[in-house]
Amino acid sequence: MSEAAMDGSSGDDAPVALTHLDERGAARMVDISGKPVTTRTATARGVVLLSPAAVSALRDDALPKGDALAVTRIAAIQAAKHTADLIPLCHPLPLSSVTVDLEVVDEGVRIEVSVRTTSRTGVEMEALTAVSVGCLTLIDMVKAVDKHATITDVRVVAKAGGRSGDWSAT
Repeated sequence: MSEAAMDGSSGDDAPVALTHLDERGAARMVDISGKPVTTRTATARGVVLLSPAAVSALRDDALPKGDALAVTRIAAIQAAKHTADLIPLCHPLPLSSVTVDLEVVDEGVRIEVSVRTTSRTGVEMEALTAVSVGCLTLIDMVKAVDKHATITDVRVVAKAGGRSGDWSAT
């Protein structure tokens, strides 16, 4: 982590306003009541690296715990819906949609989640939470055949809407 990221500055000597702290430095939930209601989307991705044996069992639907991909999909959707219960300063949001794409590849499973809302704040945390819980769920489903499954590359890859506009990592 860069020194700028650790001290809250932008790295160009201009301090970054930390919106989740009040004037005394105490954590608070940001007041978004004055922001306009707009459609907002966010997409996050992550990868679970698996052994060849685990990938084979996944492809053959031969895991002891059952259909890992179906359970992972439902867990990711549930996680998006419960983000505000898990991340203390997140606002509870009315989610319009949550889509979960799972791709089994030779090295494991790629998980991509897109979340949409019409609200006053974005859904990046909902997308990240969904991917993270999806990855954790997949590991739980394959742990009997792969003790070394690894979560990697969890990040937001795109967002649209809101004051800061559209952004894409690609």
